[in-house]
Amino acid sequence: MARECIITIYLFVFKILFNFFKLFRLKDKTTFIVSFGDNSSYVYNELRKKDYPGDIVFLKNKNVTLNGSYDKNVKIYQFETYHVLDTFFSIYHLATSKYIFIDNYYGFLAGVKFKKSVTCTQLWHAAGAIKKFGLMDPTNETRSKRANARFLKVYNRFDRIVVGSEKLAEIYYKAFAATDKKILRTGIPRTDLFYNEVQSQKKRQKMFDMLPNIRHKKVILYAPTYRESDLHCFELHLNVKDMVNQLGHEYIILLKLHPAVNGQYQLNEELSGRVIDCSGQFKINDLLFITDFLITDYSSIPFEFSILEKPMIFYPYDMESYKSERGFWEDYSEFVPGPVVYKTKEIIDVILNHKFDYEKIREFKGKWNEYSHGHASESLVKELFFKQD
Repeated sequence: MARECIITIYLFVFKILFNFFKLFRLKDKTTFIVSFGDNSSYVYNELRKKDYPGDIVFLKNKNVTLNGSYDKNVKIYQFETYHVLDTFFSIYHLATSKYIFIDNYYGFLAGVKFKKSVTCTQLWHAAGAIKKFGLMDPTNETRSKRANARFLKVYNRFDRIVVGSEKLAEIYYKAFAATDKKILRTGIPRTDLFYNEVQSQKKRQKMFDMLPNIRHKKVILYAPTYRESDLHCFELHLNVKDMVNQLGHEYIILLKLHPAVNGQYQLNEELSGRVIDCSGQFKINDLLFITDFLITDYSSIPFEFSILEKPMIFYPYDMESYKSERGFWEDYSEFVPGPVVYKTKEIIDVILNHKFDYEKIREFKGKWNEYSHGHASESLVKELFFKQD
């Protein structure tokens, strides 16, 4: 109840300020609201290539590090923080921009209404989905009617929703109550990198320079999904000591844990050099270029990693409890493009005996990257900004 009151007050104040700034005329301006950043960075770079004449503004979560370089005239503000001036200017830019890009769920959308000539585009942070979200999230059943009504208002603010496949469009029909006319079939911007061999090679070289121990090794990346329980009591459900002992010195293990639990896990000194915690300093997409074997569970990483057509192992050690709490779009074991295992010893066996189905990986790649072929950023910018009527 207290949380709902706080949200109601926040939305009321936000709406008052937004409606005041709506009295100002719209500008030829694009504002990105980012919780993740990658997709927005690729769209920004494409706008710069096309000599987009308008102003560009980034409103970012305090934990977001924007990739690449930005022109000095690009304005960057902290969004939804205790920075009063940043919040003030953020709302001003939201109310006076012709183009809005978002990459996550933003509750403020429930309290505002953009002018008719404004286009709000959802650049969702995942290229696919294993677990349910949005209107299909099972936890909605425990929420109030007011909260669920607010969720629907937020989703109704999306004018366009970018997809990389028809499979993802089908999910958005249910998760966001989206209509087909809202679906923008241009591909996921950040997947462009996976088709660019020059940039990919630069990423690999950068990783080798920063992690010289991985050269000439077979790299195993473990990237588990974040669980809320991890915040209070994190446990690494992977016996990395057994893995390094049984796989041998030609293998090296990288750990990529969620930022919320970064620092809670301490590596045993005897594993130094054999296991590297990359949680705090490396982006997941950069690590994928040096990864030979990916181990994950319910994350969206496989949708992009499949573009590289490399092996994946799925380790859903808590599948039954996770499924009952979050729910899956499809039968998990049939859906994922790799072996499903529940113990560390099974992971070791799969790797040593190379029990992978590459045809299944390629099928998964084609199904979920149907429109992502290396030119998604260009296609998106052309469709929204330079489409010829």
